[in-house]
Amino acid sequence: MNSKKKIFRYYYWLFIEFFKKHIKLIILSFLISFIIFIFFLSLSPYINFNVYKEKKIGLIGNYKIENPPDEILNKISNGLISIDNKGKIMTILSTHWEIKEEGKRYVFYLKNNLFWNNNQKFSAYDIKYNFEDVSIKVINERTIEFVLNKPLSIFPVYLNKPIVKYPLIGIGGYYKTGKIKTKNNYLKEVYLIPNIKNIPSLRYIFYQNENQLVNAYKKGEITEMTVFKKSIAESFSNWKNTKIEKKVDYSRLLTIFFNFKNSIFNNKNIRDALSMIIDIKKLSDYGEIAKSPIPPNSWAYNPDLKNYNYDPETAKKIIQKERIASLSSILNLVTFFDYYQIADNFVEEMNKIGLPTEIKISSFDKPENFDLLVGFLKIPYDPDQYYYWHSTQTKGNIGSYKNLKVDLLLEKGRSTVNIQEREKNYFDFQKVIRDDPPALFLYFPYSYKIERK
Repeated sequence: MNSKKKIFRYYYWLFIEFFKKHIKLIILSFLISFIIFIFFLSLSPYINFNVYKEKKIGLIGNYKIENPPDEILNKISNGLISIDNKGKIMTILSTHWEIKEEGKRYVFYLKNNLFWNNNQKFSAYDIKYNFEDVSIKVINERTIEFVLNKPLSIFPVYLNKPIVKYPLIGIGGYYKTGKIKTKNNYLKEVYLIPNIKNIPSLRYIFYQNENQLVNAYKKGEITEMTVFKKSIAESFSNWKNTKIEKKVDYSRLLTIFFNFKNSIFNNKNIRDALSMIIDIKKLSDYGEIAKSPIPPNSWAYNPDLKNYNYDPETAKKIIQKERIASLSSILNLVTFFDYYQIADNFVEEMNKIGLPTEIKISSFDKPENFDLLVGFLKIPYDPDQYYYWHSTQTKGNIGSYKNLKVDLLLEKGRSTVNIQEREKNYFDFQKVIRDDPPALFLYFPYSYKIERK
């Protein structure tokens, strides 16, 4: 027992003497270590991005794991084909395809040695496209057949949608899915791991609304977000560690739809009058002014179309001439909360020219009871808009628009894959609907990507 005490005392006094002898060096080392720690802590956002290469991106919305946002889908997977910015179709997962029975049957042949991002073998049995009026038959592991009820020359265009299986496993993408966090089957976080070098890993974090998203950026929970309000983007303009990139979102088009079940809109003069109360100057802060439902970045866009001519006085004279200044009932304009300001300005102009109108806010994607509807039209990548404007389309053609010339041009546009022929048909299509509008096309919205430097 005494020997243990002697050993303890020996090391105790040895430590005391060492500490006294080197106290200055110990204190100096502590101070230097503390300063270095504080320095690296202050640079943590920069280190996180450049050393660990991770971006934390905020998104708004409730997405189920079976139906993630396109931004994630396009990063983790590919479709059977891809389309370049000139409309040319390129094979991605397939080597080639055959067209049979004059466009009613399409047979695709897959490439060899295709693997899912989890290294499992990919085969034709894994392809699960859901199309109406199209049956799918798997011939063997590398061959799949699509059988259509009617010939459709541009059918391969619709095979560019990324192929994904549960839970978010893709094929051939720049990324593969890592950890996924869900709550009640809704996505809360999705972590994407790069499949190639020199690109950052991505962590998507989902929020319920814009306020939550903006607060998350301010608190440092995310390093990147995209908003559509100029006022929000401007609130970060003085942040030295933040850069703002303004873009045009050509995938959405704010539109005022006419409901042709109301006979008033069968009168073209009335629709022309309504086009004259659109003040382009007021709309230009919200987005790029639209001239047609085909966006300017499309190879099928007709650049010769003119903007709406703002002329409320002439519009008022047209309404008076048509003798409908006193309607038997007030027109019903339906919109959604986010577009209320635009709709309210339009209704104010309608009332001024003698078309009494009131606004109703809807919570449904496609409300049935409306005279006019203000909302965003989702623009397909391909210029084929048969679903929206052809008279036979009861679901997509929500305003029940009918024009035989438009029907014919849309049919011709999808009856060939020849780009020159399709371009001519869609140029003419845009001219016709400009002259006989099914709706008023307002703007493609600006988006603002806000990102830490």
